Amino acid sequence: MKLYQQQELHIYNSISKTKEKFTPINEGAVGMYVCGPTVYSNVHLGNCRTFLAFDLVFRYLKHLGYKVRYVRNITDAGHLENDADSGEDRIAKKARIEMVEPMEIVQRYTVDFHTTMDQFNALSPSIEPTATGHIIEQIQIIKKILSEGYAYEVNGSVYFDVHKFNAAHDYGKLSGRNLEDMVANTRELEGQSDKKNPQDFALWKKAEPVHIMRWPSPWSDGFPGWHLECTAMSTKYLGKHFDIHGGGMDLKFPHHECEIAQSEASTGVNPVNYWMHANMLTLNGKKMAKSTGNNILPHELFTGENDILSKAFSATVTKFFMYQANYRSNLDFSNEALVASEKGFNRLMESYRMLPEINASTESNFDVSKWRQSCYDAMNDDFNSPILIAQLFEAAKAINSTKEGKTSLTQSDIEILQKTMHDFIFNVLGLEDTANIQSNDGNQLADAVNILIGLRNQARANKDFATSDLIRDQLQEAGIQLKDGKDGTTFSLN
Repeated sequence: MKLYQQQELHIYNSISKTKEKFTPINEGAVGMYVCGPTVYSNVHLGNCRTFLAFDLVFRYLKHLGYKVRYVRNITDAGHLENDADSGEDRIAKKARIEMVEPMEIVQRYTVDFHTTMDQFNALSPSIEPTATGHIIEQIQIIKKILSEGYAYEVNGSVYFDVHKFNAAHDYGKLSGRNLEDMVANTRELEGQSDKKNPQDFALWKKAEPVHIMRWPSPWSDGFPGWHLECTAMSTKYLGKHFDIHGGGMDLKFPHHECEIAQSEASTGVNPVNYWMHANMLTLNGKKMAKSTGNNILPHELFTGENDILSKAFSATVTKFFMYQANYRSNLDFSNEALVASEKGFNRLMESYRMLPEINASTESNFDVSKWRQSCYDAMNDDFNSPILIAQLFEAAKAINSTKEGKTSLTQSDIEILQKTMHDFIFNVLGLEDTANIQSNDGNQLADAVNILIGLRNQARANKDFATSDLIRDQLQEAGIQLKDGKDGTTFSLN
C-alpha cells in the first residue's frame, strides 16, 4: 500500500478559501504547474521562497508515492513593465541598456536561477518549458478564444473581452474581486484606447518598430500577452484540467485570474482543482526592493558580501529558516532570525547524528509510532512545515534525553526514529547536513580546529589559562563552539 493511501492530505485552496481534502484527478498521479521566473535579472529571495515552497510540495507528494509531473515555466519573452498592456518589455529593456541580444539576457539569468536553486538543493521540475518555445500554441489558443467570441482584434492587437466573458462566467472568483467594483474604480488610462473596456487584457500585442522580440501571427508581427503563456504550457503538458496550480501571492490577480478566464473561454473547462499561493518575504519588517536598498540577493547572503547581515549564512540554514513559517504566512527576514535558525538547525543535526551511538533498551519511554504520525499530520495539514520542524525537535529532545540516560528507546524505535528523521529532514525538507563541519569529507577546517584544541589542551596542562581561554573565546567569535567533556573536547558550529 502506498503512503498516500494511508495519509489524508489537505490543501488550502485559494479559490474556495478553505482547506480541502486532496483527491487527484487520476489515481496515484499528480499534475502541478508553478509560474516560474521572468529571467531579466538575478532571482531574489522572495522568488526563492515561492519556489522552495513548491519544492516542498513536490518532495512531499513524491514521498507519499505519487507520480508527479511538475511543470515550471521560464518566462523568456518578457512581459511589460507594469504587467499589463503598455510599457516596455523587461527583457528587451535590459538588452537595450546593456547593448546585447535579448537571448543573452535570458541565458545569463536562467543560469543564475538554476545555480541558485541548486544551491538550495531544490529538485528540478519534470518539465521546464519556455514562453518563446510555445508561440505556436499561444497563437492557436487566441484563435480559439476569438472563435468562441470572447476576444476581439483591433489594429493588429487582440484583447480578451472580460465583460462578455463575465456575463456567462465568474471573472474574479479566484481573487474575490467583483467586476462591477473594478469598473467603478477604474479611470481611463493613456494607451488603452484600443480596448473596449479598461479591464480587457492583451492576448496579442502588435509590436512597435522599436520592439525587438516579435513573431509573425495572423494579426500582426508582435508578441503574446504575459498571461497567455502559462495557459498554453499548462494545457500542453498537463491537459485542460489538472490538479494543482501554484505561484506567488502577487500573481493571484491579474495573472492567475486571467489564466482561468483564458482556459475556460478556450476549452469550456475549469482548468485547476487546487490553487496554491505562497506569501511574501520582507526584510527587517519592510518590503524587499532594490530601489530602496532594502534587498539582498542569494549569493550576497551565502558569501556574506552585504551590509545587512552580520555574517554569511548557508543555503540550507536559509531554507530551514523559511520553512519555520507556513508558506501562506508572511515571513520577515532578519539577522536575528537567521542566527536563531542556524543554532536550531545545528542542534537538530547534532541530535540526529547521535542516534547510532544510543544504546538500545528493552523498553521505550517515547511513543515513536505516535510521533511519526504527528510528522505526517503536520505535512498533511497544508504542508505545515513549522509544525513538522517542531516535531523533529521533539524527537531531538528524546534522543538527547536517552543519550544522557534519563529515558530509553528500543532498537526498533531507534531504527524508526532514524528512518523517519532522515526521510523528513533530507527527502521532504530537502536540507543538507552542513551544520557540523566534522561530518564533511575530512574537512581541512576540522583538522585546523583540532590542532587549536590540542594547543588549548597543552596550555591548560601548563596552567596557562589565559591562552586557553583566548583560544576558546576566539573560536567562539568565529562561530565554533568548544565542548569539554569526560571524553575530551569536541566542537560544533555555533
